[in-house]
Amino acid sequence: MTTLFKQVKIADTKSPFNGQIKDILIEDHKIVSITEQFSGKADQTLQGESFVVSPGFVDPFVHFCDPGMEHRENLASGANAAQQGGYTTVFALPNTQPVVDTKSLVNYIKQTCQNLPIHVLPMGAISKKLEGKDLAEMIDMYNNGAVAFSDGLYPVQSTLLFLKALQYVKAFDGVVIQMPIDKSLGSLGLMNEGILSTKLGLPGIPSIAEELIISRDIELLRYTQSKLHITGVSTAKGMAMIAAAKKEGLQISCSVTPYHLFFSEEDLSNYDTLLKVFPPLRTKKDQAALLKAVEDGTVDCISSHHMPQDWDGKTIEFENAKAGIASIETSFATIQHLLPQLTEHRLAELFSSNARSIFSLSEANIQEGADAEITIFSKKQNTCLSKKDSYSKSANSPFWDTTLNGKVIGTYVKGKLHLNN
Repeated sequence: MTTLFKQVKIADTKSPFNGQIKDILIEDHKIVSITEQFSGKADQTLQGESFVVSPGFVDPFVHFCDPGMEHRENLASGANAAQQGGYTTVFALPNTQPVVDTKSLVNYIKQTCQNLPIHVLPMGAISKKLEGKDLAEMIDMYNNGAVAFSDGLYPVQSTLLFLKALQYVKAFDGVVIQMPIDKSLGSLGLMNEGILSTKLGLPGIPSIAEELIISRDIELLRYTQSKLHITGVSTAKGMAMIAAAKKEGLQISCSVTPYHLFFSEEDLSNYDTLLKVFPPLRTKKDQAALLKAVEDGTVDCISSHHMPQDWDGKTIEFENAKAGIASIETSFATIQHLLPQLTEHRLAELFSSNARSIFSLSEANIQEGADAEITIFSKKQNTCLSKKDSYSKSANSPFWDTTLNGKVIGTYVKGKLHLNN
C-alpha cells in the first residue's frame, strides 16, 4: 500500500527537508522518497494547499480511565479521540482501578493497545497504590515498557519519597513527571484563591501551593541530578522558577495545558463546572505569563491533560463536581487559535519533537528510510467540534461548537492513513 502526500510543507527541524514543500511517498510503514514532484502513481493521494506535515504528535499526560472506569473512557475510545486530535503517541496515566504500579498492569496496557490505531504507552506509578508511602517496582515496570513515572492526579507530597524516586530512575535514565500542588494548602480549594474566589464564595487554592512544590522539586533535582518533567504549570512564578532552573543546566522540562492558556479564573463567574480543573484556572496575569512562555521556548510541550468525566460528574453543584476537561481532540486548534504567530516548526516542537527527546522516544523524522509516524495539520483551516462528532466517551468539554483557527487533517501511523472529518 503506497500513500502520497503531495506538495506538503515539512515541519521537522531534524529533517534535511525542513521548511520545504515536497512530495512524500510512503510504502506501508516507511517513507521511501521525498522529491520535488513525484511522477509515479500511488494507491492513495493526499493534497491540500495549506497542509503541513510533522513528526507525529505526542501527549505525555492523558487519562484513559482503563482499567476500572471504562464508563468514562477506555483505551480504545481514548486512542480514537487522541488520533482525532492529531496524536500518534500518548502516555496513559496510572490513576486507574487497579493502579498501574506493577509490571503486570503495564503489560495489560501494552497488550490491550497492540491493535489500537496509535501508540498508547503506559506510565508507571511512583508509589504503591498511589498512596505516597512506598516506592512502586519502578525498574520492573520500566523493563516491561513503562515510558515514565508519575503519581499523576495525586502528586507526591513526601519529600523523602520524591527524592528516592528521582534517585531510583537514574539507574535507567528515566524521567519522573510531577503535577505540582501542595495538597495541605489546597485540599479543600475549588478554584484559584483570590478576590474572585471570595466574591463567588468558593474556597481557593493559592498559587503558593504550586510554587512550593516546584521549588522543592527543583531543589531535589539539583541534589540528585536526575530528570524531572513538571506538567500542568499554571502560575507565572512557577514558570519563572522552571526557566531559572533550565538556565542553570538542570535536566528539567515542563508542559502546559491548552485550557490554562485559553481560560482564566474570570471565566468561572457563572460557576461553570466544565471549567473546574486541577490545577485551577489562574489569573489573567498568570495566563499571559504562560502564553509568553510558550512563545519564548520555556514551555517544552503542550499536554492536553485529557480528563474524561461522566455526565453525573459535571452536571452537579460546583463544589461537588469532578475536575477535568476532555480536551485531547481540540488541543492543537486551541494553541493555533491563541498563538497564530507560532511557526510550523515551533508547533512541531511543542506537540512532538520535544517530548520525543525528553522521554527518549523514536524521533519519527521526516526523511527517506524513516518509519512513517506523521501528523498532518493546517494553520489556515478551522476546527469546530460538536459533541456528536467526538470520539471520546465523555462530553465534558467547554470547546463544543466553538470555532477555533487551525485544524488537524489526519495522521499516518502504524502503516495507515487516518483522515479527520
